[in-house]
Amino acid sequence: QVQVAESRGGLVQAGESLRLSCAASGSTVSFNVGDWYRQARGKQREWVATITNSGITNYAGSVEGRFTISRDNAKGTVYLQMNSLKPEDTAVYYCTVLIQGTRYWGPGTQVTVSS
Repeated sequence: QVQVAESRGGLVQAGESLRLSCAASGSTVSFNVGDWYRQARGKQREWVATITNSGITNYAGSVEGRFTISRDNAKGTVYLQMNSLKPEDTAVYYCTVLIQGTRYWGPGTQVTVSS
């Protein structure tokens, strides 16, 4: 059974950086697509970034130039490097991976950015 788990987030100050990781285990094949989403309190979940199996990346406009998504296929891991964090980046961040047509979600991790 595939399981997805994000690393612990944390509390940082505005302007600081934080890296999240997401490990997908229990699959015999690597994931095709990895994504990060986030959900702020009282708001709908929003897409943040995507990386394909060929390494093509896409970002939401609100994080473009500040966040970087990457992957390590050997480790079955997706990363999200977040720089120049802003208070509006505060949210629960979710990792999701697509494996052979099925999408798997992690439980989410809280990131809080103080001003």
